[in-house]
Amino acid sequence: MEGRGKVGVIAPHGVLFRGGSEGAIRRHLVEENLLEAVIGLPTNLFFGTGIPACILLFNKGKTTRDVLFIDASRDFQEGRNQNKLRPQDIEKIVATHRAFQTMDKYAYRATFEEIAANGFNLNIPRYVDTFEPEEEIDIATVQAEIDRLEAELAETRREMRRYLEELGLDE
Repeated sequence: MEGRGKVGVIAPHGVLFRGGSEGAIRRHLVEENLLEAVIGLPTNLFFGTGIPACILLFNKGKTTRDVLFIDASRDFQEGRNQNKLRPQDIEKIVATHRAFQTMDKYAYRATFEEIAANGFNLNIPRYVDTFEPEEEIDIATVQAEIDRLEAELAETRREMRRYLEELGLDE
């Protein structure tokens, strides 16, 4: 059917944010409503290169101006020489794309206005928040553990001094 073609393009992450002619191309693709999704892939997925890549999905027959951003960079099987997407990783990407909805810490459905406000920068972390807050540290518990270890160390030192005295090596 005329005007309803789709294509997926694998590219390095740099095309998502570099300026110059790449920025102009991104702007044009988004303004012409051709870009449907940006999928971030894990590092070391492709033979001969360890850089992370992405898949840009283009759809000439889109019915929305929104773009779906998926951060699939953390879902993979680590390999000795090369990482691998497992069937469940691929299924998650496909299901998320089909749903075309925001998914906490994994996908974000961005509006045209949001993308324009970001200067047509398509860098996935601008849209998908994967930040994990650090676990709260209980200072009192940590201090109690330090005190326990220091007391244990002091006892060990006293014991060592006794052994040295018994051996006549104390000075």
